[in-house]
Amino acid sequence: MTVPQPPEPIPGARLLFSLDPAVSHLNHGSFGAVPIGVQRAQQRLRDEMESNPLRFFTQGLVDRIAHTRRHLAGFLGADPDGSALVGNTTTAVAVVLQSLGLRAGDEVLSTDHGYGAVSLAIQRECRRTGAVSRVLPIPLAATDEQIVQTIRAGLRPGRTRLLVVDQLTSATARLFPTAAIVGVAREHGVPVLVDAAHAPGMLSTPVASVGADFWAGNLHKWGYAPRGTAVLAVAPQWRDRIEPLVVSWEQEAGFPARVEWQATLDYTAWLAAPAGLFTLRSLGVDRVREHNAALAAYGQRVVGDALGVPPAQLPDPGGPGVALRLIPLPAGTATTIDAARALQTRIGERLATEVAVMNWSGRGWLRLTGQVYNTADEYERLAVRLPALLAQR
Repeated sequence: MTVPQPPEPIPGARLLFSLDPAVSHLNHGSFGAVPIGVQRAQQRLRDEMESNPLRFFTQGLVDRIAHTRRHLAGFLGADPDGSALVGNTTTAVAVVLQSLGLRAGDEVLSTDHGYGAVSLAIQRECRRTGAVSRVLPIPLAATDEQIVQTIRAGLRPGRTRLLVVDQLTSATARLFPTAAIVGVAREHGVPVLVDAAHAPGMLSTPVASVGADFWAGNLHKWGYAPRGTAVLAVAPQWRDRIEPLVVSWEQEAGFPARVEWQATLDYTAWLAAPAGLFTLRSLGVDRVREHNAALAAYGQRVVGDALGVPPAQLPDPGGPGVALRLIPLPAGTATTIDAARALQTRIGERLATEVAVMNWSGRGWLRLTGQVYNTADEYERLAVRLPALLAQR
């Protein structure tokens, strides 16, 4: 098997971020990193807001939010009139769940690759309404065809009121065949909610390429936006049924304004989000995607080799351009959520390296990411030092 080579660094990219240079930041996927220029754009907006709060909130803010929405939706391949800005993907999921009008006997279907907070949101809504949550197990090594067939077999037309799937999974760093899944669900009359938290900035036009009933993705991960910036895209037939979690003054304006307007929310993150896309475009969108995916693949192989994992056992992300990679940890390591969190903290404190340690399907996994501020030697240093740390139990 060919050993992947690290990409050439993008000149000057590291200087765009204010990250601590004494720490290797190999977990961009959890909270992202906001470029300095975007931080300054948001601070200017905060200064404007604090210089005259009444004017900021009452003169033109709704129009400014709508203008920002159009900009972000265009980048994602979404209909601006059918998209709403929200704080994050889990907020969008909660909005959709409580808008469906679930009842006793209904079912929400998901997979065991789903994000933990989304699973908790499904469980809560089912408890509240009497609906049932059902989770389909899908092997990590399943092919796209096997994933689609598993979901096809799991649908219960007339009872399954919603299918929730990931476009790119957080726990397992796997690109799902989302468009094919949506097609199968549509054949059976089942609406689909796509959790696309990692898609914006990493995948090209992730909304248009899927065609789901509901799609939710964060811009503050791979789109370089300030944290608290996400988009909920809704198909035309559902827009009149979408209700906000909190009613505010734009309620009668309908979707998307009724979801976006939340009174004294700090909207500066949304208004500064186009500056993040400007940074991404300045670096070159395709160039960044290719660089990040190649760097993550290199890191997976280097660290995997150090842990004695054969290349054939390193999980494949299932498609090009994915900048998240998974590495199985030694048996008995991070076998619970608490143990995974403790190990992640130990790696951060002792190795000055921020990673994600996941617990999925009863075992521990190391998740690495690649970003323009990373270099090959950061993964190499982790590979040298991690085995000794894991041996200390």
